[in-house]
Amino acid sequence: MNYQKNMKINLIACGAIIACLLPSLASAQINIDATFNPNRILEDSEMFNYNSMGLPEIQNFLNSKGSFLSTYNTLNTYGDTRSAAQIIYDATHNNYDCSGISLSDKPTEAERKSKCRPITTVNPKFLLVLLQKEASLVTDSAPSQGRLDWATGYGCPDSWVCNPYYKGFGKQVNSASLQFLAYMKEPENYGFKVGQTYIAKDKYGILKSTARAINDGDYNAIMSSPDRVSVTPENQVTAALYNYTPHIYNGNYNTYKLFNTYFPKVSRLYPDGSIIKADGDSKVWLVAGGLKKPFANWAAFASRFHPEQIVTVTSADLENYPLGSEIKFANYSLVQTPDKKIYLLVDKEKRQIANSAAFKKIGFNPDEVEDATLEDLAVYTLGKTITATSTYVTGALFQDSKTAEIFYVENGTRALVDKLLLDIKYPGKKIAKKTTKELKVFATTTPILLDEGTLVRTDSFPTIYLISGGQKRPFGDDATFTKLGYNPDNIITVTSKFLYNYDMGESIIQ
Repeated sequence: MNYQKNMKINLIACGAIIACLLPSLASAQINIDATFNPNRILEDSEMFNYNSMGLPEIQNFLNSKGSFLSTYNTLNTYGDTRSAAQIIYDATHNNYDCSGISLSDKPTEAERKSKCRPITTVNPKFLLVLLQKEASLVTDSAPSQGRLDWATGYGCPDSWVCNPYYKGFGKQVNSASLQFLAYMKEPENYGFKVGQTYIAKDKYGILKSTARAINDGDYNAIMSSPDRVSVTPENQVTAALYNYTPHIYNGNYNTYKLFNTYFPKVSRLYPDGSIIKADGDSKVWLVAGGLKKPFANWAAFASRFHPEQIVTVTSADLENYPLGSEIKFANYSLVQTPDKKIYLLVDKEKRQIANSAAFKKIGFNPDEVEDATLEDLAVYTLGKTITATSTYVTGALFQDSKTAEIFYVENGTRALVDKLLLDIKYPGKKIAKKTTKELKVFATTTPILLDEGTLVRTDSFPTIYLISGGQKRPFGDDATFTKLGYNPDNIITVTSKFLYNYDMGESIIQ
């Protein structure tokens, strides 16, 4: 299912399987956590943190819970067999916006990947919480097929039949992730909105707007009944949660409890994208998804980052981060798995080299191929296959001879490059000229942006930002920037227009 800019699905997934057992609440006393605020259930930054877990971390989480999903393989939204962990990861990292693109009648994932704009959706931690809230799938070791088929409650409105189109674990997970992205990006299209007040019945927690209550003939009860409480969403994620499940108890209270039980907050000063090392230790780590990921060797680090980006922290600060998967190979490494398949590793993708003819024609050196296990490559998503006809598989810069626009061309795609990025990302790289017609043979993909962990400010305002999780996160003040140990010499100055490419993230404060 593709993310549509004007989608108005607004299907209410009440957790009919587990989370909305409302009759039982009428006679049961609920012990409510005093920290629960129904007006602000989660933070917007948490919902948008799609990098909070990589594929290995999702798999390890399911393993640790003894979940049936840890060994479950089924069809994804495109009809291909994938593990449950891969389906969850792909739902957050590998969706596509195909608006304005001509596709075949039955487009494959490969076709979407080559023609459409890739998009990320929501936090995989949230999807794991949703799977537990709706169908208890994180902890159940032997769920029914019905729970698997309607895993997120998507397409199953309260008091209505489920839409068979959305049946199946793969469709359920992917559709829910896209729906929450729509809630967050297009709030004007949905009923529950930030700053508006809604009425809930205290025991049952069923939210109603005043207008809906009037339509239901319930207006007098709202005005007079003492067990009515009001809810006013303070941020977008809270409104989104009520749009999906219009219940305080148990649905959204369960979301709050599960999120904080599975992923408790600890004091972690350094945001995603930071490069850190403990004082007195040479080992370097990347902070990604709230995890510390060690670089196995200097080549793995130097092919992605610069030594000046390393921030020295205390051992106690480093210990606050759970251990993530090792970053073992340098960017653009050639690796061979035990099944004799050879891949080129580019950023977060593994691109299989189709055959020996493609390997030879492109001019790769057999001596550069390293051995890798399937586990080593589990963190990479499968990219476009490299064939004998593939061009510029390791990237090239071209300038349109008519428009003067500069593009980074790689493996059949072209991405627009802002001129201010040339010295930052491609120092010393030659730029060749091509005609507009020659460049049009390459599929257009998303523009090139700054790398994670980059420090940046605009040429018109002094605020310093860290690029983290695809957002620009401002430092609360200069004192915070200095105390955390970031190097002011690493700050890059860009235009305000360029910085508009990033959504505003949560402030970095101590």
